[in-house]
Amino acid sequence: MLVIISALVINSFAEYSAEDCWSLGLNKANLLCSSCETLPTFDLGILKEHCNQCCHRDESGYAIKKYAQARLEVCTCKFGAYPQIQAFVKSDRPAKFPNLQIKYVRGLDPIIKLMDKDGNVQDVLAIDKWNTDSVEEFLKTHLISENEENADDYLETNMI
Repeated sequence: MLVIISALVINSFAEYSAEDCWSLGLNKANLLCSSCETLPTFDLGILKEHCNQCCHRDESGYAIKKYAQARLEVCTCKFGAYPQIQAFVKSDRPAKFPNLQIKYVRGLDPIIKLMDKDGNVQDVLAIDKWNTDSVEEFLKTHLISENEENADDYLETNMI
Protein backbone atom coordinates (compact mmCIF):
# COMPACT_ATOMS: atom_id res chain seq x y z
CA MET A 1 0.00 0.00 0.00
CA LEU A 2 2.82 2.40 0.93
CA VAL A 3 4.57 1.64 -2.37
CA ILE A 4 1.44 2.52 -4.35
CA ILE A 5 0.96 5.80 -2.48
CA SER A 6 4.64 6.68 -2.96
CA ALA A 7 4.40 5.98 -6.69
CA LEU A 8 1.30 8.18 -6.96
CA VAL A 9 2.97 11.04 -5.08
CA ILE A 10 6.13 10.85 -7.22
CA ASN A 11 4.05 10.69 -10.42
CA SER A 12 1.94 13.67 -9.39
CA PHE A 13 5.07 15.84 -8.95
CA ALA A 14 6.78 14.60 -12.13
CA GLU A 15 7.24 17.06 -14.93
CA TYR A 16 7.31 16.05 -18.58
CA SER A 17 10.18 17.04 -20.85
CA ALA A 18 9.62 19.40 -23.78
CA GLU A 19 9.66 16.40 -26.15
CA ASP A 20 7.08 14.52 -24.04
CA CYS A 21 4.78 17.53 -24.07
CA TRP A 22 5.29 18.09 -27.78
CA SER A 23 4.33 14.46 -28.50
CA LEU A 24 1.11 15.08 -26.54
CA GLY A 25 0.40 18.15 -28.66
CA LEU A 26 1.29 20.59 -25.89
CA ASN A 27 3.81 23.41 -26.17
CA LYS A 28 5.68 23.51 -22.87
CA ALA A 29 7.32 26.86 -23.63
CA ASN A 30 4.04 28.78 -23.80
CA LEU A 31 1.56 26.72 -21.77
CA LEU A 32 0.24 28.41 -18.62
CA CYS A 33 -1.41 26.27 -15.96
CA SER A 34 -4.48 28.52 -15.98
CA SER A 35 -5.13 27.21 -19.51
CA CYS A 36 -5.26 23.65 -18.17
CA GLU A 37 -8.08 24.64 -15.83
CA THR A 38 -10.30 25.60 -18.78
CA LEU A 39 -9.96 22.25 -20.60
CA PRO A 40 -13.07 20.63 -19.01
CA THR A 41 -15.28 23.44 -20.36
CA PHE A 42 -14.35 22.24 -23.87
CA ASP A 43 -14.89 18.55 -23.00
CA LEU A 44 -11.12 18.05 -22.90
CA GLY A 45 -10.83 17.18 -19.22
CA ILE A 46 -8.99 13.99 -20.15
CA LEU A 47 -5.97 16.14 -21.10
CA LYS A 48 -5.88 18.06 -17.83
CA GLU A 49 -3.43 15.78 -16.00
CA HIS A 50 -0.92 15.85 -18.87
CA CYS A 51 -1.46 19.58 -19.30
CA ASN A 52 -0.62 20.19 -15.64
CA GLN A 53 2.69 18.35 -16.07
CA CYS A 54 3.64 20.48 -19.08
CA CYS A 55 2.55 23.93 -17.92
CA HIS A 56 4.25 26.88 -16.27
CA ARG A 57 2.70 28.27 -13.11
CA ASP A 58 0.97 31.57 -13.70
CA GLU A 59 2.73 34.43 -11.97
CA SER A 60 1.81 38.06 -11.75
CA GLY A 61 5.44 39.03 -12.41
CA TYR A 62 5.81 36.87 -15.52
CA ALA A 63 9.47 36.12 -16.15
CA ILE A 64 10.51 35.52 -19.74
CA LYS A 65 12.44 32.29 -20.13
CA LYS A 66 15.82 32.82 -21.79
CA TYR A 67 17.85 30.23 -23.67
CA ALA A 68 21.59 30.06 -24.30
CA GLN A 69 21.24 28.91 -27.89
CA ALA A 70 18.73 28.09 -30.58
CA ARG A 71 18.66 26.13 -33.80
CA LEU A 72 16.24 26.89 -36.64
CA GLU A 73 15.68 23.70 -38.62
CA VAL A 74 13.99 23.62 -42.02
CA CYS A 75 14.17 21.85 -45.37
CA THR A 76 15.06 24.00 -48.37
CA CYS A 77 12.49 21.99 -50.32
CA LYS A 78 9.82 23.61 -48.10
CA PHE A 79 10.89 27.20 -48.78
CA GLY A 80 8.16 27.53 -51.41
CA ALA A 81 5.52 26.74 -48.79
CA TYR A 82 7.14 29.00 -46.17
CA PRO A 83 8.41 32.11 -47.98
CA GLN A 84 8.60 34.12 -44.74
CA ILE A 85 10.96 31.56 -43.20
CA GLN A 86 13.03 31.54 -46.41
CA ALA A 87 13.21 35.34 -46.29
CA PHE A 88 14.45 35.21 -42.69
CA VAL A 89 17.05 32.49 -43.34
CA LYS A 90 18.40 34.11 -46.53
CA SER A 91 18.53 37.61 -45.03
CA ASP A 92 21.15 39.17 -42.75
CA ARG A 93 18.84 38.74 -39.73
CA PRO A 94 20.31 35.42 -38.49
CA ALA A 95 23.72 37.13 -38.23
CA LYS A 96 22.29 39.31 -35.44
CA PHE A 97 22.10 36.19 -33.27
CA PRO A 98 25.52 34.54 -32.84
CA ASN A 99 23.95 31.80 -30.70
CA LEU A 100 21.50 30.83 -33.49
CA GLN A 101 22.30 28.01 -35.89
CA ILE A 102 20.48 27.29 -39.14
CA LYS A 103 20.25 23.58 -39.92
CA TYR A 104 18.80 22.14 -43.10
CA VAL A 105 16.95 18.87 -42.44
CA ARG A 106 15.44 16.99 -45.35
CA GLY A 107 11.62 17.11 -45.40
CA LEU A 108 11.24 19.06 -42.14
CA ASP A 109 8.72 21.84 -41.64
CA PRO A 110 10.33 24.87 -39.94
CA ILE A 111 10.94 24.58 -36.19
CA ILE A 112 13.07 26.30 -33.58
CA LYS A 113 14.83 24.19 -30.97
CA LEU A 114 15.72 26.14 -27.83
CA MET A 115 18.67 24.83 -25.84
CA ASP A 116 20.55 25.38 -22.62
CA LYS A 117 24.27 26.25 -22.50
CA ASP A 118 25.20 22.57 -22.81
CA GLY A 119 23.19 22.14 -26.01
CA ASN A 120 20.39 20.13 -24.41
CA VAL A 121 17.04 20.79 -26.09
CA GLN A 122 14.66 22.49 -23.66
CA ASP A 123 11.77 23.42 -25.97
CA VAL A 124 10.72 22.88 -29.58
CA LEU A 125 8.45 25.32 -31.40
CA ALA A 126 6.76 24.98 -34.77
CA ILE A 127 7.25 28.25 -36.65
CA ASP A 128 5.50 27.44 -39.91
CA LYS A 129 2.91 30.21 -39.36
CA TRP A 130 5.43 32.86 -38.29
CA ASN A 131 6.62 35.77 -40.40
CA THR A 132 10.16 37.16 -40.50
CA ASP A 133 9.44 39.83 -37.90
CA SER A 134 7.90 37.26 -35.51
CA VAL A 135 10.98 35.04 -35.73
CA GLU A 136 13.32 37.97 -35.10
CA GLU A 137 11.24 39.33 -32.20
CA PHE A 138 11.03 35.89 -30.60
CA LEU A 139 14.79 35.42 -30.79
CA LYS A 140 15.42 38.91 -29.37
CA THR A 141 13.12 38.09 -26.47
CA HIS A 142 14.13 34.51 -25.68
CA LEU A 143 17.82 34.19 -26.62
CA ILE A 144 20.47 35.34 -24.19
CA SER A 145 22.28 38.23 -25.87
CA GLU A 146 26.05 38.64 -25.92
CA ASN A 147 25.70 41.52 -23.45
CA GLU A 148 23.85 39.29 -20.97
CA GLU A 149 26.41 36.49 -21.45
CA ASN A 150 29.37 38.78 -20.90
CA ALA A 151 27.87 40.64 -17.92
CA ASP A 152 29.14 38.02 -15.48
CA ASP A 153 32.58 37.91 -17.13
CA TYR A 154 32.86 41.68 -16.84
CA LEU A 155 32.27 41.55 -13.10
CA GLU A 156 34.76 38.73 -12.64
CA THR A 157 37.56 40.39 -14.61
CA ASN A 158 37.22 43.71 -12.80
CA MET A 159 37.26 42.36 -9.26
CA ILE A 160 39.88 43.84 -6.98
